[in-house]
Amino acid sequence: MGTDVQADELHAYADGRLPPERRLAVQAWLAAHPDEAAQVPQWQSLNQALHLGFDDVLNEPLPLRLVRAAQGDAAPPVPAAAVQARWRMWSRTRSGWATAALVFGLAGLVVGGGLGYQLGRGRQTALVSAGVSGRFVHDAALAHAVYVPEQRHPVEVDARQADHLVAWLSKRLGTPLHAPQLAPLGYELLGGRLLAAGDGPVAQFMYQNAAGARLTLYVRRAAPTGLQPADTLTAFQVAREGDVEVFYWVEDGFGYALSGRVERPRLQVVAEAVYHQLTDPPAAASAP
Repeated sequence: MGTDVQADELHAYADGRLPPERRLAVQAWLAAHPDEAAQVPQWQSLNQALHLGFDDVLNEPLPLRLVRAAQGDAAPPVPAAAVQARWRMWSRTRSGWATAALVFGLAGLVVGGGLGYQLGRGRQTALVSAGVSGRFVHDAALAHAVYVPEQRHPVEVDARQADHLVAWLSKRLGTPLHAPQLAPLGYELLGGRLLAAGDGPVAQFMYQNAAGARLTLYVRRAAPTGLQPADTLTAFQVAREGDVEVFYWVEDGFGYALSGRVERPRLQVVAEAVYHQLTDPPAAASAP
């Protein structure tokens, strides 16, 4: 695995417990080691499967009829905490087979290319409807395919005017935006442009590495009917449009999509770096 990044750091990174000062170093290391990078989403998906399988059961309220039965006249009163413990033990037994099937089913989805990577510990996962997410992914991939081949005019405002670009796009979208810094992963900001979608403006940031490969970050307001039940939850998923890989998520009512013609594990590493920088932007980021 190498001397710079240890196995426990990879697991801490997958669990969202890695110290911020080590995060970029691990992301850069994963970008150069695709086999190890491919393991990270598998660990994250299994973690999510365990939470999906057990959290609802462990947190469901204790039925009043069981409390009354346990504290009936024919038997001495049983402390509520003890009844709760018995209920949880019974619930685990009752749901054990269903939970196991869920865990192994999700693990199979990971092996077969299934999606649903959870970022940010303590956050819930929002459900994005298939129709809404499909249109969003298509629009993001199409914008990528249209502008990435351009050599003379790939962006509307180049990186030399990054502060102006960020302030302009922030004003048009009505939210503070940030252009993530991806230099540690080998990608420099080229600039960006303002686009239009069916329901409003879209911001597109473009990045390029030393080999000329380009990535685009597509940002727009999320359709209010696309989330269940609130627009402040986070979904992090991946799709493919033709030969373009797209990692996309929803945060605080805005949809984000990172697109590129690169291997999925490598793009995921960049997507995670983008996600963490957008949810915890540097203090020096420009404001509109």
